[in-house]
Amino acid sequence: MAEKQGRFHYLLYPFATFYGLGVWIRNMLFDGDILASTAFPVPVICVGNLEAGGTGKTPMVEYLIRLLMDKYRIAVLSRGYMRESSGYVIADKDSTPQLIGDEAYQIKCRYPDVTVAVDKNRVRGIHNLLDMPEDVRPQVIVLDDAFQHRHVQPSFSILITDYSRLYYKDKLLPVGRLRESAGSVRRANIVVVSKCDESLKPIDCRIIENEMKLLAYQKLFFSTITYQPLDSVFPDKCAPRPLDSICRDDEILLLTGIANPRPLIDKMKQSSDRVTVISYPDHHGFTKKDIRRIHAELSRMKSDNSLIVCTEKDAARLRSNPHVPDEWKTRLYSIPIKMTFAFDKGRQFDEQVLHQIHLVEKSSILRQ
Repeated sequence: MAEKQGRFHYLLYPFATFYGLGVWIRNMLFDGDILASTAFPVPVICVGNLEAGGTGKTPMVEYLIRLLMDKYRIAVLSRGYMRESSGYVIADKDSTPQLIGDEAYQIKCRYPDVTVAVDKNRVRGIHNLLDMPEDVRPQVIVLDDAFQHRHVQPSFSILITDYSRLYYKDKLLPVGRLRESAGSVRRANIVVVSKCDESLKPIDCRIIENEMKLLAYQKLFFSTITYQPLDSVFPDKCAPRPLDSICRDDEILLLTGIANPRPLIDKMKQSSDRVTVISYPDHHGFTKKDIRRIHAELSRMKSDNSLIVCTEKDAARLRSNPHVPDEWKTRLYSIPIKMTFAFDKGRQFDEQVLHQIHLVEKSSILRQ
């Protein structure tokens, strides 16, 4: 099997070469102003990555919301990946994951007072946001997963890379997971290594920094994931509960539909010795067949009080899924996460973001 995988991997290199050439030409056209990139009169923060798949962009977007929401009117603009709608859609209390995508839905549920919109065409989306009435018009716009969307000229960019899959160790699609070459990191103002091990040491950070070879103006930060108390997926059916309320002999069925479930699996196994895992691809939509499989796993568990635990993205899809049985709703929980900066560097990161916003504001005033 390993030999076949190696041979297949080798055969993919020509495709990666052509893919990389196409991306390089596209970037050259933007760099040479042959393809248009639109700037806007408000701060536009781009959060993105070089790799396909999850690196921790949504926790970063939520961190920025918490940092800025008391100082500015914030809008989050996402593509709305895997949604069933099209065009520009602004989220409201009746929005569903099918309408706006699970990540946008998750953000809107957690921060209902923040404007959340989706549009594959980010330029059109920003214009629509800026056409809102003056009293609700956003003063700062956060673009989720937009590092490759170069038709928008961001005020500054934050690039996220997963500690377990650092971009400079990866290769271009389809051999690896890179959407564009590692050299594209130079478009970022801030690079954040996400999901770092709790045992991370300063020497580890220096090694990574040396290998990245960032430019003088680029700032590098390291972050970890902090797991929050279990949140009920159906709040009217059960109350939230702290993680330390889980005992070693509690039975847990863990559902994961994210790109890299390993850290969550490890975390749950620290709490209980009896964890059964069902993993799905990222952004997985739960079907009747999936519900039957989950039901079968629950039936094998000895305890009637076993818990069903899922990620926040999975909770967004399950909450609106008509096939979820009522008897699950009293024991179905999600486990929220928050991003925390390592080595108490959170204040430095905050200052960098606020400084960049102030520069844009100052520039806008001078142009008036």
